[in-house]
Amino acid sequence: MAAAVISILGTVCSHAQAPATKSDCDRHCLQGFIDNYLRALVVHDPALASLAPNAKVTENGQDLGEQHGLWKTASADSTYRLYFADPDTGQVGFIGQMKENDVPVQVALRLKVVDKQITEAETIVSRTTSFAKPGNFVKPPPVLVEAVPPTNRISRAEMIRIADSYFTGLDTDHSGKNVPFDPDCQRREDGNISANSSDPNASPMQRMGCKAQFDTGFSVIVTKVRDRRFPIVDVERGLVYAEVFFDHTGMVSSFKMNGKDVEVGPDYRRPKTFQIGELFKISNGKIRQIEAVLLDVPYGMKSGWSE
Repeated sequence: MAAAVISILGTVCSHAQAPATKSDCDRHCLQGFIDNYLRALVVHDPALASLAPNAKVTENGQDLGEQHGLWKTASADSTYRLYFADPDTGQVGFIGQMKENDVPVQVALRLKVVDKQITEAETIVSRTTSFAKPGNFVKPPPVLVEAVPPTNRISRAEMIRIADSYFTGLDTDHSGKNVPFDPDCQRREDGNISANSSDPNASPMQRMGCKAQFDTGFSVIVTKVRDRRFPIVDVERGLVYAEVFFDHTGMVSSFKMNGKDVEVGPDYRRPKTFQIGELFKISNGKIRQIEAVLLDVPYGMKSGWSE
């Protein structure tokens, strides 16, 4: 059980401000910039990506520009295409699975478009681990691409508040008491369903719902969810994209679950940090679906974008 508890970690924001002016690039336009950028990566030609002269380009928090990382190693575009767009701020995101020298890698990408040029490109690349499920990147869950009826949409500020409550539930409350989870909430991390899984071979923890997992108290091992940023709010589809870090000091040796002591595995008995790009679907004011890309990074690492 201890191993199962630990294996589900990895979900998961700076607080986004309301947009000052609306972009002249709509959803279709913004998604086109994603498609061009991905094609440019595969052919290793930044000139095809519509980058502004002084564009900032990072990969896994490092200011690599266009001369390193996926710009040199991407070998195939993603057939799994999950877009989220924020025309109000000129930002657009993507989660998918590309190939790097013919090996599957999970990718979360954020672009900022100003005057029809990309001024910011932030990529999280999860080189495949034993936890990832590359075979599950077939088609995005329908709930993530469905539009929210106009009468049911809520404000940007409220969407961010709901997403942020998820992280506070992990590092402060250690429960789901203040997180508005939908009863059908499901979470996928690098293609692996880590909450509300119907797979009979999944661990007991993975088969639990989102709130039930939080209420076990397992997150006492999460010291802090920091550098919370919410750069993309897709009001039309009810999506909020967060970029965060999970810090684990390694100081917790056990915790109580259902009145019993659960020993923390050795991987979390050392300083450890996850970098995470996490997408929340908010429906009727509740968190309905979560899609995340995550990877281990040096303990305490910064995002390259924090103030």
